[in-house]
Amino acid sequence: MTEPDGGAAGEAARKLFAGPCDFVWGATTAENLPPEKLNEVAFVGRSNAGKSSLVNALTGRKALARVSQTPGATRQINFFNLSDRLMLVDLPGYGFAKRSKTEANAWQAMIFAYLQSRSRLRRVALLIDARRGPMDTDIQVMDLLDRAAVSYGLVLTKSDEISAADRAKAIAAAATEAARHTAALAQVQLTSALKGEGIAALRTHLAALAE
Repeated sequence: MTEPDGGAAGEAARKLFAGPCDFVWGATTAENLPPEKLNEVAFVGRSNAGKSSLVNALTGRKALARVSQTPGATRQINFFNLSDRLMLVDLPGYGFAKRSKTEANAWQAMIFAYLQSRSRLRRVALLIDARRGPMDTDIQVMDLLDRAAVSYGLVLTKSDEISAADRAKAIAAAATEAARHTAALAQVQLTSALKGEGIAALRTHLAALAE
């Protein structure tokens, strides 16, 4: 469950995410990933789960990560250098129904290669639409992360679109699913990129992984 943000850690996190954040690399295959220079935090989720919106909200920008109304628009791994202290990595969305099996397999191969090869990958934020909860494709990716032995946390998005009662149910359902997986953190983050809910707490959580 999302914990309140505050104190010195919260202020340090706010300053970190308010600092320079620049696009530095776009990888379309596992062979052209950039050299590892900073600790990395990666964001992954179903197409239209709100990844780009969340990255923009975390950094206080409107167009750092491309926000598209077309599911599956992001086809490459995008790297953003945050104040020379942390690399934010936006992974392509999955689960887009119109994507061919060949494309889906290529996505899994590229992502798995990224997850296995990055020695400085400190955390994966797995975004789950709070209105729907963990779906079959989400659970498949959780299994993939378990196999890669990469620490990840579930981040519920679009909390502004459900009631307070449904938020509690969404957190409980996500926590129950997380408990079934070896690499998942117990804590579930609840966020709204539109209203800002949970953004400060998530910043604090991620800033602890910076250099």
